[in-house]
Amino acid sequence: MGRELDDVDRSILYLLQRDARNTTAQEIADTAGVSASTVRNRIERLEADGIIRGYHPEIDYEAANLPLQLTFVVTAPPKEIKHYSEQIRGIKGIIDVREMLTGRRNLFVDAVGTSTSDITRITDSIHDLGVEIESSEMMRRRYVQPFNHFFLQGTREMEARDDVAHDEDPK
Repeated sequence: MGRELDDVDRSILYLLQRDARNTTAQEIADTAGVSASTVRNRIERLEADGIIRGYHPEIDYEAANLPLQLTFVVTAPPKEIKHYSEQIRGIKGIIDVREMLTGRRNLFVDAVGTSTSDITRITDSIHDLGVEIESSEMMRRRYVQPFNHFFLQGTREMEARDDVAHDEDPK
């Protein structure tokens, strides 16, 4: 079980989710109403507690010449789901595997490729493991946003300032 988060922790998590690379400890501190050293200490603790597990780039696969993005919905034997999840993650082109807690459709697998032959190879590799592909869907676009549970008073004010700045930006 996780630990309770206070307003400072939630502010840090929200702001890091918005833009970890370009948000300084001082900017987080100003929003959260604490010192930059407190923010750095809290980030270290959030990392040590496994709440922050990493900082990952959001990749535009189409811009990286991987225009085909699919989600496979797979059924694997529930008692062997971890095994199949590991096997599927070993297939070239797989970028994400989500194990579902209940239900027949218990693995959601995201894959990328450059051509239909890539997708055919991935499909065949999944089938070769002995699991059933229930469906496959081609992705058009994906949107990621910070979990709004971490929305705090200061964060709303900061976001409103950002929106005004973007609206006034001449293009």
